[in-house]
Amino acid sequence: MNHLTEMRRQFHRQPELGFQEEHTKARVAKHLRNLGIEVHEGVGVVGVLRKGTGNRAIGLRADMDALPILENTTHDYASETPGVMHACGHDGHMTMLLGAAEKLTKDADFDGTVVFLFQPNEEHGLGARAMIDEGVLERFPVDEVYAIHNLPGAPVGQVSTRPGLICSSESLFEITVHGQGGHASMPQVGVDAITVGVELVTALQTIVARKLAPGAGVVVSVTEFVTDGQRNVLPGQAVLKGDVRARAPEDRLAVERFMRQITDGVAAAHGVTATVQFQTEFIETINADEPTQAVSRAAKAAGCDVIPDRQPMSFSEDFAHFAAAVPGCFLLLGNGTDGAHGQPLHAADYDFNDALLPIGAAFWTQLVQDRLPTRKD
Repeated sequence: MNHLTEMRRQFHRQPELGFQEEHTKARVAKHLRNLGIEVHEGVGVVGVLRKGTGNRAIGLRADMDALPILENTTHDYASETPGVMHACGHDGHMTMLLGAAEKLTKDADFDGTVVFLFQPNEEHGLGARAMIDEGVLERFPVDEVYAIHNLPGAPVGQVSTRPGLICSSESLFEITVHGQGGHASMPQVGVDAITVGVELVTALQTIVARKLAPGAGVVVSVTEFVTDGQRNVLPGQAVLKGDVRARAPEDRLAVERFMRQITDGVAAAHGVTATVQFQTEFIETINADEPTQAVSRAAKAAGCDVIPDRQPMSFSEDFAHFAAAVPGCFLLLGNGTDGAHGQPLHAADYDFNDALLPIGAAFWTQLVQDRLPTRKD
């Protein structure tokens, strides 16, 4: 077993949830310091590596947090924390970037500055914003920024990306219906909040079906329906919670507007009141043209199969906040198609493919050398 595999598996054994990554951060910082890299610790971990006299800098981001999922595998490196596991491959993302840091300090020639960004709490869409709010881009300015995410179901080491939109936004909504509870045998006396809530569930689906252009790629999902009713008690309150995915800011804003209109209308029709909370945690991830082209060139040079114009992903990624502040590119790296490596992200039996570790490290190294080339005399 090589040292990158052991490193990744150690991260896997000791997963930590968002903004709780203290042990993980300490391990990352220690490894960077052992390589002689300048380290700064805050809400995340930042490593700064300079070579030559070039004034250009690029940022490379890896996420650190795990998920609140009970692992269902028999690996000898399975999570040692019940109910928490690296089910999205962030253990591998960190390891690939640390492997690249090793190569860049020892073997690679480049002229400029590499800023390694180890970010907390990607899963809730809060970590990138926290690092930016802390001033990471002012303290360590970069000209471009990049991030990798593994992709189960794609061939091992296949790189896919696209210019423009690459990941959808995610907004969370909560609609509270205030009706009038009462006895189940006398529904006419009150206003059953369940009836109003059910009508809202159906009406919300018309946003995508009838109010947005076909092919917009918007998804509106009601994921929770909670009331204060009992066996023989009609509820006076119902709460609907859900999730919205959008591929364009204007569609996201339209969904919120229509959701409020529909809620007000249904509530008025039943003589009740209803409130809407709508919060966007992940904005759309937009890849800049030149960094995206640079990713394809570097991937080909590193020996990877490349899909330069893949379809946008429906999932969300808080790297979007970095890419909104600095030109950047988010890319997918195939995790494999068979067995655990083909299991979907966030599954209890998901496993990062250790075969990706040297591939990812080599890609990062090639990208740095391409974007920060040494000057020829």
